[in-house]
Amino acid sequence: MELATVIGLVLGLISIFVGMILKGAPLSAMNNPAAFLIIIGGTFSCLFIGFRMDQLKNFPTLFKKTFFKNNLQSPVELRNTFVELSQLARREGLLALESRIQEIDDPFFRNGLSMVVDGLEQEFVSDVLDAELAIMQARHAENRSMFSQAGTYAPTLGVLGAVVGLIAALGNLNDIEKLGHSIAAAFVATILGIFTGYVLWLPLCNKLKILSEQEIGQKRMIIEGILSLQAGDSPSAIEAKLMVFIPQSVRETLKEE
Repeated sequence: MELATVIGLVLGLISIFVGMILKGAPLSAMNNPAAFLIIIGGTFSCLFIGFRMDQLKNFPTLFKKTFFKNNLQSPVELRNTFVELSQLARREGLLALESRIQEIDDPFFRNGLSMVVDGLEQEFVSDVLDAELAIMQARHAENRSMFSQAGTYAPTLGVLGAVVGLIAALGNLNDIEKLGHSIAAAFVATILGIFTGYVLWLPLCNKLKILSEQEIGQKRMIIEGILSLQAGDSPSAIEAKLMVFIPQSVRETLKEE
């Protein structure tokens, strides 16, 4: 579980509701189905207009993904794996790596190692893995754009909701009590629009970007390790190359060990 996402959402809700209380605004004002319909319904209607259906089918999965950490091998684990593979290849040759392929869970890693075992040219292996990584980056950017666009639409729809509410308020000019209530209700849509846009959709978009960058960094490390294996680099040389992907603080700990 990615606790940062949960904590952020809870703090966001507490901030808005406690802030309303401190400002003297009644929480009952949020009981405004029309505002929720305009903001939530309007945001998703914009997404349906702006994106393809096959993209929108990924939205629930992407939303859920922001609540969980990437299930990736750590850089240290990857380094150790490649050092072991290089030691095996030095003793028994690259063909001996075939016995280890099925033990690897990551399809990207497994595919790259399979190409090395099959004896394909290094340039070809590099091109295939780089192309796969580039396509993955483009796919991730396309997916998270749904969240960035939702964050753009929601605040604007909040203004639309406020205008609709003010139009309704103008119909009660003769009744001061109803007029005040209508004006207050009109700005609930603005609150919802700004809140969902800047506290929900855009931060979730940023979280997806961070998760994507973590995965891309892991894939770059895998590419470097696979090409080093294929080139016949020594275990110590591969270890030195892969250390650049490990944070400096972790490197210091590894050196002490």
